Amino acid sequence: MPNRARTAAFTLLSSVALLTTACTGQSSSGADDDASKETTINFWHAWSADSEVKAVKALVAGFEKAHPNIHVNVVGNMTDDKINQALRAGGSKAPDVISSFTTNAVGKFCSSGALVDLNPFFEKAKIDPDKTFPAAMNEYTQFDGNRCSVPLLGDAYGLYYNKTAFEKAGISAPPRTWSEFEADAKKLTVPQGDSFKQLGFMPNYHGWETTTEHYLGQFSPTYFDKDGKSTIAKDPAVAAAFTVQKKLVDALGGYRKLETYRAKLGDEWGPKHPFHTGQVAMQLDGEWRLGMALDAKPGFEIGVAPLPVPDDQADQYGKGYITGTIAGIAATSKKQNAAWELVKYITTDTDAVVNFSNAIHNVPSTLAALKSPKLKYDPRFKTFLDIAANPDSTTAPSSVNGGVYLTTVQELGYAYESGKVTDLHKGLADAAQQIDTDIAQAK
Repeated sequence: MPNRARTAAFTLLSSVALLTTACTGQSSSGADDDASKETTINFWHAWSADSEVKAVKALVAGFEKAHPNIHVNVVGNMTDDKINQALRAGGSKAPDVISSFTTNAVGKFCSSGALVDLNPFFEKAKIDPDKTFPAAMNEYTQFDGNRCSVPLLGDAYGLYYNKTAFEKAGISAPPRTWSEFEADAKKLTVPQGDSFKQLGFMPNYHGWETTTEHYLGQFSPTYFDKDGKSTIAKDPAVAAAFTVQKKLVDALGGYRKLETYRAKLGDEWGPKHPFHTGQVAMQLDGEWRLGMALDAKPGFEIGVAPLPVPDDQADQYGKGYITGTIAGIAATSKKQNAAWELVKYITTDTDAVVNFSNAIHNVPSTLAALKSPKLKYDPRFKTFLDIAANPDSTTAPSSVNGGVYLTTVQELGYAYESGKVTDLHKGLADAAQQIDTDIAQAK
């Protein structure tokens, strides 16, 4: 979803401040309301585009039709900061149900008690989350056994490639491993003076969606051990991901040359995105890019495939990095049973999830919806449905201080690719120590 990804950098940093004083606790009296009686609840969400707002209204209308006694006051374009303030304040105008694009904040939402644990609601409804949601989505909506959120559509990351450029370079199929990817990226690169007429792939971490966590997703890192300590210095998957990216940077011209080229490329969210214009032949991106690329009417055929996997994990080809929107119930709400009815409908009712997915072109967030014959999509979009359903797909785990640890890893990535850090082992050890210190302070 363009709206979510456009704010990803901001929300990753702002999540540091989220809920630092939101020790609201979980009100037992909040779940004493009678959901069969006439009532009105408040639903705050983050969508802002006209088509998305329209889709949310249709989703809520479907709920109100199924639950005519529960009326929903919908408030859109709500940032995490605004939601956080309202969760702390409470009151009749505060949200009973919230949705957020920031999965990185789940750990803070859960540990602070700002959102209620939904496990008792699922148990009472006889719904098994493990059998309802894809594994990665199931993972990023809980923290330390507290399921304070639930998936509400998702994003899956894959590989877009220029089929015309592939044919010209004599490449018959998208790469399945990182060694194949590097070889293809070199073949697809067409020099032009001291720059490029066409670059096979922009590997730099500033290259829009080529973040450390998206690369790492293909290597299945652990991030933390059972005691909550960072494993990035010990887990060989992390060093392998950093090494693969740095090798790509060096093989495709070096950091400075690539950054000079990148500075001349079009905006990520405009029609002049370098993949649309053919200036890069392969692009790591989410499911939303397909529609944007087609709207730009490129002069080539677009191919979509899963991202490559490490050579020693070739049997896991097809997996990818997963993130998405979450929904939850405010601990300050005095209408938690009615709120649960809304949350249950918008996140577990198959037709509701499918219709919402069709409307805003995000990945469905239940296993049943992913297989629904009512889904409407370009055949290439199925790649993202398969990635979402793949049990080997990964996500970044929740942390008590939100996405701070991901920012630390990303900063190391910037320093390593640019040559400021040359000893990767020491860089990872220093980053792991910083992550542990930050988490200890947050606790």
